[in-house]
Amino acid sequence: MEARAIARGVGLSTRKTRLVVDLVRGKSVERALEILEYTSKAAAKVVQKTILSAMHNLGEKSDHPIEPGNMRVKRIYVDEGRTMYRIRPRAQGRAFRIRKRSSHITVIVNDGSND
Repeated sequence: MEARAIARGVGLSTRKTRLVVDLVRGKSVERALEILEYTSKAAAKVVQKTILSAMHNLGEKSDHPIEPGNMRVKRIYVDEGRTMYRIRPRAQGRAFRIRKRSSHITVIVNDGSND
């Protein structure tokens, strides 16, 4: 049995978020949350909340309670979200473009019974 959670429009760049996601891919949920707690990247907090949401979604789906140590992060990936464009004024009337990137984080958690 598996459940998923998606965080859409997170105000972090895809490239930076993937660095954090790569740390927890394939780990147990309990171990993944421990790793993210001590990771000093901004994306760690958002990924941690998304994993917790997927964990609770699996708990709601299941008939019997499942320990977080038995749950595994089956798939976790980051897709590119919407990019907002802003303008920064520069010398001699020019304007430089600022890209504020966002990303979508998807976490799929399973109960470890069938990999």
